[in-house]
Amino acid sequence: QVPLVESGGGLVQTGGSLRLSCVVSGRTINFYTMAWFRQVPGKEREFVAHITANSGTNYADSVKGRFTISRDNTKNAGYLQMSSLKPEDTAVYYCALGWTSAKYDHWGQGTQVTVAS
Repeated sequence: QVPLVESGGGLVQTGGSLRLSCVVSGRTINFYTMAWFRQVPGKEREFVAHITANSGTNYADSVKGRFTISRDNTKNAGYLQMSSLKPEDTAVYYCALGWTSAKYDHWGQGTQVTVAS
């Protein structure tokens, strides 16, 4: 298991912004796809965004235009910039690593994002 540590979550008002970070240790992320997922209690974990090793990106329709995923291989880290936040964005956000976007083998512990209305 590759340790992934998320940070940057918190409480924000509707329309606000947050930047989540995911720092990976013990292995270079250069060749991995990194993704963000989120989960609300009682619901299935849902895909938010991914960024491939070649920096290709994909977003869930619900966050397109508001969230931006990025990576910094020199820091072995990935980021999720979230803007124009809505109450329905409230969830625990997880970062994940996989060789492809089809399967993620390594997961972080999650960081809580709460958007107050």
